[in-house]
Amino acid sequence: MAILITGGCGYIGSHTCVEMLSAGYDIVVMDNYYNSKPEALVRIKELSGKDFPFYECDIRDAEGLRRIFRENKIEAVIHFAGLKAVGESVRIPLAYYDNNVGGTVVLCQVMAEMGCKRMIFSSSATVYGTGNPSPLKEDMPTGAVTNPYGRTKHMIEGILQDLCVSDPEWSVILLRYFTPIGAHESGRIGEDPNGIPNNLMPYISQVAIGKLPRLSVFGNDYDTPDGTGVRDYIHVVDLACGHVRAVDYALTHTGAQAINLGTGNGCSVLDLVNAFVTANQVEVPYVIAPRRPGDVAVCYSDPTKAGELLGWTANRDLTDMCRDTWRWQNQNPRGYDN
Repeated sequence: MAILITGGCGYIGSHTCVEMLSAGYDIVVMDNYYNSKPEALVRIKELSGKDFPFYECDIRDAEGLRRIFRENKIEAVIHFAGLKAVGESVRIPLAYYDNNVGGTVVLCQVMAEMGCKRMIFSSSATVYGTGNPSPLKEDMPTGAVTNPYGRTKHMIEGILQDLCVSDPEWSVILLRYFTPIGAHESGRIGEDPNGIPNNLMPYISQVAIGKLPRLSVFGNDYDTPDGTGVRDYIHVVDLACGHVRAVDYALTHTGAQAINLGTGNGCSVLDLVNAFVTANQVEVPYVIAPRRPGDVAVCYSDPTKAGELLGWTANRDLTDMCRDTWRWQNQNPRGYDN
């Protein structure tokens, strides 16, 4: 039996493939390469020393999905595939609802048809919206999101929870990520954004290597220790290990569980910049820019439930995150296009 990983060539997906293989699982990977590169697949195999089936397929392609299930004995699905840029979601919301929500519905329909009813879903802390104080806990209200991307995550959570109510054979883990950064310690896989990065850490590393002239820090007048926004940064490998534990749990339990994956520690934008500079002995020039609409001042997790249910905690610190990012950036200045 194998685990199907949708979007397995993406940033979090590729690291999860490596950790799943390291844990002894057989995997099947599918991706449509919308926001990923075939080279990631080569490097996953290189790092793991293992081969596995790959399908170039879109999650909205029901017949393509049926083929994957017919040709492989799939025990559970880790579902990463989806559009993920907040700004883009505001510009093209219908594409996000069609791909993220519609694609997940198609995937679940095919899973049910093929008798596979265990899913780990790649959700997000964005579902908590703007009204909850940190640390954020799984029993807090969700839904007051500020953009179509976050709304798709919230809608999919509701769909999957409804599915578990309708059919008690389903097991769904809703993993609410905080802010993944870092890269594999080898420097062989990491985050390779298209164009100008949407996320802070790849922006920092591209400034440090000279690809971009300076970092824009959006707002320095928040009610935080240094005025910049505070987030819960988690190493992508720790996040990937959380998926391994979630699969272990899903295979032996039923029903829906929402679980935070974060460190439980808040770190400001300038804290992260300074940590990167110190860890790697590089310069990161920055300017203060206006706040971005929808950004909250503080967002960090209470990861207690992950420890209790999954036996998981984050093990890598901010220095590890900064060093591993820089190693990836240095070794791959043009990402997977080197």
